[in-house]
Amino acid sequence: MPRSLQWRISLWLGLCVTLLWVAAAVLTAQRMRHEMDEVFDSALEETAQRILPLAVLEIVGREEGDTTQRIATLRRHDEYFTYVVRNARGEVLLRSHSAEDSVFPPSSKLGFADTPTHRLYVDAALQGTVTIAVAEPLAHRHATARQALIGLALPLALVIPLSLLGVWAVVRLSTAPVRSLRDDIAVRGTGDLSPVPSSGLPAEIGPVAEAVNHLLDRLRRALEAERSFTANAAHELRTPVAAALAQTQRLIAEAQDAALRERALQIETALRRLSRLAEKLMQLARAEGGRLRSEEPTDIGQTVTLVVDELGRSPEASGRIALSLPDAAVWSDINPDALAIAVRNLVENGLKHGAPGGTVAVALSADGELMVSNDGPPFPPDLLERLLRPFERGRTAADGTGLGLAIARAIASGVGGTLVLTSPVPGEAGGFQARFCLPALPPPADA
Repeated sequence: MPRSLQWRISLWLGLCVTLLWVAAAVLTAQRMRHEMDEVFDSALEETAQRILPLAVLEIVGREEGDTTQRIATLRRHDEYFTYVVRNARGEVLLRSHSAEDSVFPPSSKLGFADTPTHRLYVDAALQGTVTIAVAEPLAHRHATARQALIGLALPLALVIPLSLLGVWAVVRLSTAPVRSLRDDIAVRGTGDLSPVPSSGLPAEIGPVAEAVNHLLDRLRRALEAERSFTANAAHELRTPVAAALAQTQRLIAEAQDAALRERALQIETALRRLSRLAEKLMQLARAEGGRLRSEEPTDIGQTVTLVVDELGRSPEASGRIALSLPDAAVWSDINPDALAIAVRNLVENGLKHGAPGGTVAVALSADGELMVSNDGPPFPPDLLERLLRPFERGRTAADGTGLGLAIARAIASGVGGTLVLTSPVPGEAGGFQARFCLPALPPPADA
């Protein structure tokens, strides 16, 4: 069975229509065959009743001793009816020019009779002393019936395909609202939870659309509550963490005891890690919260350049980032701030988890694909899939939160793009590459 509801309905309706047409044709053929037999039998009887009186007059007027007379024909033609006239002794007195004695049994009863090859009608006159037998070949009846059936089947050969096409067209037209609902849901981005149109849908599909809208509404509220909690929690943590970090740094400056100073340094490291985690959580909440597109397209190459220049000024990244940009501007409607967050996380991931002192290559293609590559041992495929999950850090001892790739993936999905991880780097024995693919747009009219 086809998986499409439209094809299922079309198939079953088409089969039903075909079976109805075939059944009607069979019944019509049987009825037509019966009517044709009645017409042919009537013609046999009428022929006998017209010829017998003429034959009697001709026979009575003969002189005694005349031999059997065969009726001559004026011109050659197909003779479907043949006849013989006999006397009471069974002697043939008169026959048609194509009549053969083997066709006419000598002891035929009055009325209709069948032989293996002919249909007979026998009648009598002069108190049964003169009989006439008229014969018609059964092959003639069969040929006539076959031609009639062919004439009936030829229109059906055209009507049935047209009926099937009509059924398919009607079903497709009737299921147009269902396909429209399907297409409306299919083209939505991952962050679009607005209600689907439910007006104009059939009574059987309208409740489905309403149920989908109720589900989307509950899902939207649940996601908003989760994002709001994450963003608010991260935002509220920033102030006390900053205050605690300031107090810890003051304690470090004033501490005289070496052990106390060492513990304060450990507290400072933990607070810095907590501050970075709060910042990443806020970025993740924004990436999953939508509003990642701009009203006007911008040149993403400028945003990538600004982020790389800023990161390149840090001591740990100095001289380690190699940037490659296309000659022409690359336009996209992604929000520049969201793009900057994604690029920062991808480059920081390469700097932290790549080979110590290795180069991080950042390349932007003309079709909107940003590739960030770094050196290092290759990753197994199962680990590459897990790295896109939040808080998944893989096999590394470097400091990090495990949210950088998850944030970049959420931003890519929110604008209709993708984030693909590859290891080893194509053409290399090792390394790690993240391809941040964005749907490129044509330049604006005033560019």
